[in-house]
This record gives sequence, structure tokens and C-alpha cells, in this order.
Amino acid sequence: MTKVFTPDGVSDVMSDTDDLETAVETFLSDADAAYEEYDRGYIDADATLRQLESAIEQLRVAAREE
Repeated sequence: MTKVFTPDGVSDVMSDTDDLETAVETFLSDADAAYEEYDRGYIDADATLRQLESAIEQLRVAAREE
């Protein structure tokens, strides 16, 4: 988070680094959830791979936007 001084006071603004860090945290959380669902037998391997592919693509988009 970056502090920005405005006429109304100080406000926090997300920086590109914050956005990427958030994207990485989201990816790791999504990947963990996919593995856990697979381990518990809730979804099959193909569905797990689709979830991981989606999470990877979201991370790639966030990295490109940085």
C-alpha cells in the first residue's frame, strides 16, 4: 500500500506491487483449494486441472498488468 497525500488528508492507494502480491496470494489460495478438493474426492483430476489453469491465467493477467 502506498500513502498518497490529498487535500482531504492521507489515503492508501494500491500499487502495482500490491496488486501482484494480491494476485499471488489469490493464486496460492485457489491452488490449495483445488488440491484439497481433489484430495477429498470432491472433484476429479480434469476438474482440478481446469481450476488450476484458470488460476494460472488470472495470475498471468495480473503480472502483465504490472
